[in-house]
Amino acid sequence: MNGNTENGILTITLSGHIDSGNAAKLEREIAALREEKPHTGLVLDLQDVSYISSAGLRVVLRLRKAEPSLRLVNAGAEVYEVLDMTGFTEMLPVEKAYRTLCIDGCEALGRGSNGTVYRIDRDTVVKVYHNPDCLPDVQRERELARKAFVLGIPTAIPYDVVRVGERYGSVFELLNSRSFSKLIAADPAGMDKYVDLYVDLMQKMHATRLAPGELPEMKAVALDWARFLRGYLPTGEAEKLEALIQNAPDRDTMLHGDFHTNNIVMQGDEVLLIDMDTLCVGHPVFELASMYLAYVGFGELDHAVTEQFLKLPYALAGQFWKKALAKYLGTDDPARIRAVEEKAMVVGYARLMRRTIRRIGLDSDEGRTTVACCKAHLGDLLARVDTLDF
Repeated sequence: MNGNTENGILTITLSGHIDSGNAAKLEREIAALREEKPHTGLVLDLQDVSYISSAGLRVVLRLRKAEPSLRLVNAGAEVYEVLDMTGFTEMLPVEKAYRTLCIDGCEALGRGSNGTVYRIDRDTVVKVYHNPDCLPDVQRERELARKAFVLGIPTAIPYDVVRVGERYGSVFELLNSRSFSKLIAADPAGMDKYVDLYVDLMQKMHATRLAPGELPEMKAVALDWARFLRGYLPTGEAEKLEALIQNAPDRDTMLHGDFHTNNIVMQGDEVLLIDMDTLCVGHPVFELASMYLAYVGFGELDHAVTEQFLKLPYALAGQFWKKALAKYLGTDDPARIRAVEEKAMVVGYARLMRRTIRRIGLDSDEGRTTVACCKAHLGDLLARVDTLDF
């Protein structure tokens, strides 16, 4: 057993079996370290503990009374199960030990705002999150995926959380699946088949109702975008943008929030939706806005952006967007399709403008050019779009 103090936190590393034969000795040694090393918090590292008996649990229980901020970390699967069954996971913070994965040489299947998906082997992929402090977000996405699955949405359920270097990842079993992007790129002439499957899945989601508070409301997020832009758009345009979003009808139906062809895969004859961290509820105009950006808006000034992101030629991505929108609306009327597209563009360019200012700023040519493009589109669109409903 050893202990070290960093930033006032004393971490004591335990190992081996903890049972009635050594529990009393262990308790005395922990007490000695606590006295020897002044601290403001205590952590027990259980990574090398292979077994803990009821005698060991009583040591932890007494220690918790003396150290109210006690945390247990790196509990292996068997030890964690004991702690969970005996209620310790409800009494104090307990963190599981996560197995490690190496992605060196692995194919990157797609990159989103929160993570990059890599193929580990024929059957397995891992989504590696960009933020190293994202464990709560990882757990949240797992719960969202389960919720969608229970509600009948065909989605891949992450079955394990792993460490990838200093970051976390979610592991999915996708059994040699291929994304719609890859399938369309390989067979552009067969695009209509994937359009039909894509829209069928989207309509299924948009018909799935949720109870109040089960998922975030997309309107609230979009309103934040509009309010952020008050200082960057002419007053009249900023006010109209905010009013359009505010007046969009409330809906209790599911949106994916990032519904593009990288996030839909074919596994045999089954269509599965992945990347569920953006799941929300709201009017479908918000879904269409994110789709427009994925297929058209993000690559408008530099087609390579779309080609690198979707792995599709820019023109082909735009063609897919038009076909999917027409299929979703159930019409071939160009005026009707364009009218709804413009509603999606209002929300989409508001999002892109805010995103660019926050991520890139206005001190670079790229930032200034993108913001100017968004402002020009919004000025044109807001002059004639009077509602986001359709």
